[in-house]
Amino acid sequence: MNDRNLIYKIGITLIKGIGVIIAKQVLDALGDVSLLFTEKKQLLERIPGISRKIIAEIHHPDVLRRAEKEIVFIEKNKITPLFIRDSDYPERFRDCVDSPLLLYFKGNADLNAAKIVSIVGTRHATTYGKEVSERLMADIAKNYPKTLIISGLAYGIDIYVHRAALKRNLPTIGVLAHGLDRIYPPAHRNTAIEMLANGGLLTDFMSETNPDRQNFVKRNRIVAGIADCTVVVESAEKGGALITANIADSYNRDVFAVPGKTTDTYSIGCNSLIKYKKAALITCADDLFREMCWNQTAVKQAVQRSIFVETSPDEQVILNLLSQQDNLQLNTIAIETDWPVSRLATLLFDLEMKGLIRCHPGGLYRLL
Repeated sequence: MNDRNLIYKIGITLIKGIGVIIAKQVLDALGDVSLLFTEKKQLLERIPGISRKIIAEIHHPDVLRRAEKEIVFIEKNKITPLFIRDSDYPERFRDCVDSPLLLYFKGNADLNAAKIVSIVGTRHATTYGKEVSERLMADIAKNYPKTLIISGLAYGIDIYVHRAALKRNLPTIGVLAHGLDRIYPPAHRNTAIEMLANGGLLTDFMSETNPDRQNFVKRNRIVAGIADCTVVVESAEKGGALITANIADSYNRDVFAVPGKTTDTYSIGCNSLIKYKKAALITCADDLFREMCWNQTAVKQAVQRSIFVETSPDEQVILNLLSQQDNLQLNTIAIETDWPVSRLATLLFDLEMKGLIRCHPGGLYRLL
């Protein structure tokens, strides 16, 4: 592994007293994470949020010692660490306020795939929930076979979604509430291994981390944050799936719920999401495609925009790029067009004002 700063990237996550918010402020102030460990005390004291007590924690010998141990584990098990400033960090998640500084990934999926859907639900899946999961995977695979499917590898809807995705050759990622040195629940180990060949396993927890209760809530923000939308298939009145849906809503992501009978225990949560307009109702994959505007062809989009809204040649270049790929970040558009970022920022703003594009969390631009 050639990342000489990896020890510091892991180290910053181990410093007591530095949470994600302060850590991001420190990175903005210093620019290079290594400076946190190598700069003089006087400079560090000038950074907002860094107290003398935290400086003492930074230089605690256990911090970098534990980071070195984790690097050995990473290299031995061919795990890919994804730091928040790395180009392969999930773009949709990067600008979320509580996105972790470091993710650990094992697998072969593209975490910045053009289409990513999170599907979650109760651990007590009914026959109805299983059938819905199967149909969703079958229809997504038929229409958009490169869609990346995200879930939590838990009992119930999660594992049925993963297995249905694998059966139809859809890439699927399990987001874990523990380190990559174990699988929980153990009964899903074979499925997890199968996912490594077409998808993978993702976590922000280091090795030797147990699947403690509080970790599952923390895990849910990743499920919600790296996807374009979250679908709740079944849920009781309370549960992790509803927490994930609420997190997705707070990130301004699309949230969908599959309705059920008002008398069914594991449809109460979904019906409630729909009732209080926390989620849009879907009954099949076609509803999802329509709500996400996936069933509008690129050609139709370009033609309709050129007819009804006056655009400049430069603006049309951007629209054509976005019609070919669902989500593009500013830097990617700059590379594709070979235009300066300052010029692009103005063009993108004008297109937003014309109601042709929208900037989503993570700085991703998408056609409306």
